[in-house]
Amino acid sequence: MKKLNTSHLYFTRSERDGILFLVLLILSLGGVYYLVDFSQPSNLDTNSSGLLKLQRELDSIRTIQLESKQPKIYSFNPNFLTDYRAYTLGIPADAVDKLTAFRAKNKWLNSARQFQEVTGISDSLLQAIEPYFKFPEWVNRPKPKTRFSKPKYVEISAEKKIDLNVATAEMLERVPGIGKTYSKRIVSYREKIGGFAAIEQLFEVWGLRSEVIEKVSYQFAVKTPVHFEKMNVNTASASDIATINGISFELAKKIWEFRVLRERLDSLDELDKIEGLSPQKLARIKVYLLAE
Repeated sequence: MKKLNTSHLYFTRSERDGILFLVLLILSLGGVYYLVDFSQPSNLDTNSSGLLKLQRELDSIRTIQLESKQPKIYSFNPNFLTDYRAYTLGIPADAVDKLTAFRAKNKWLNSARQFQEVTGISDSLLQAIEPYFKFPEWVNRPKPKTRFSKPKYVEISAEKKIDLNVATAEMLERVPGIGKTYSKRIVSYREKIGGFAAIEQLFEVWGLRSEVIEKVSYQFAVKTPVHFEKMNVNTASASDIATINGISFELAKKIWEFRVLRERLDSLDELDKIEGLSPQKLARIKVYLLAE
């Protein structure tokens, strides 16, 4: 067999022409690719008013969704700050510990500035959480002191006092300021409610002034009280409290809010800090309410 000595680099004339044509074609196509713009113009106008309005609506929906995931914060009395509320407000744990130690001494916060002094929080944090603070009205507007005149009517001993639940209208007439009209009205109201549970219920008799009732208490007492189930102020609603004779719904709501702000009451005497609650009304409330 004849040995082939032909070189691999050897091309015929037609092969060389074909290679040259192929190179020229590649160069031509490359030049067209880089020199000619093949991109298609977009028919979507990103600056159109309709598209911008749609984008704003989508942004609003995203904002609402983010806000709905955040815990809702209600107004509260900082004296009763809980761990969860402190967490939602971003109050450090050591600040809560300082407040707990302060309250353990039976002390009360009366202002946002005092809250900062006790807890040691920063000015920026105080500015952020202060709008949620809600102190009782008696903190911002202290209740004026009431002056009582000394009674001029002489009080007798408890043993000699007449039972108010058996006293006749003639007996009651002897008290200065009672007279026939009020004595009959007291007896009529006693029969209506089935008997007095406490002498403070005389405040429910229309027209009787507090100084006259005070004089009645010097000569009369409820020795055979009528018993009934009292409402627990720590569980009673504003509507329940408003059922007490002579207590308006507005005052009942103040009592309920006062209890909610303190979370619970240990004694009904704490209610004397409520503006508009006179000692007479407080005494009447004590007949129907208890704190337990």
